[in-house]
Amino acid sequence: MALTVLMLAGLAVVALLVVQPLWRSHRRWRQRQQPLPSAWRRIVRRRVPQVARLPADLQLRLKGLMQVFLAEKAFIGCAGLVVTDEMRVTVAAQACLPLLGHPRGYYPKLRQVLLYPGAFVVNRPFNAPGGVVQDQRRALLGESWGEGQVILSWQDVLHGAAVPDDGRNVVVHEFAHQLDQVKGLANGAPWMPQAADRARWARVLQAEYDALQHRLAAGRGPEDAPDL
Repeated sequence: MALTVLMLAGLAVVALLVVQPLWRSHRRWRQRQQPLPSAWRRIVRRRVPQVARLPADLQLRLKGLMQVFLAEKAFIGCAGLVVTDEMRVTVAAQACLPLLGHPRGYYPKLRQVLLYPGAFVVNRPFNAPGGVVQDQRRALLGESWGEGQVILSWQDVLHGAAVPDDGRNVVVHEFAHQLDQVKGLANGAPWMPQAADRARWARVLQAEYDALQHRLAAGRGPEDAPDL
């Protein structure tokens, strides 16, 4: 009898492990098929004008990604900030931009997004002269934690959305860290299972970095890079 119960329990666990991912995939598929609510579309048009510049197929894909993101990720206001749909949608529209390329999941480690009204202060250890480790207070615009949190300044979320071409989008920056942290070690390199792909990526990155350094040394900026 005990052996039968144990076997049944084992089968139940196996069934759960098989069924749960299938159910999650089906739920996400259904969420992606739902049209974005009209109020949310108005927020995207007003707050994230970059989306309107995307090809129509990518706009549609982005809205599907947003539906899943907003259904699964919790938002928490900090320092008295009350989170609104405008905040959630504005963050989600930018956070899902890095997911438009090769399938990367839906930030599987991320559980919640913390929003502050503006820059927030943290204490960070640093090595002082003489080898003494001291705490240093720093004001941050955003931060990504491998334990499942992204922290953002709402003021800078708005700036990054309104000015998409200044290279200072705090949402895209921090969520790129989340993608990096999925594989555990956050080193700036995308996860690639094949050694040949990793080696090629490293060669291309090094070549582009060297070319950028040469342009800067010659008094030219990134905008002078040749078209690919």
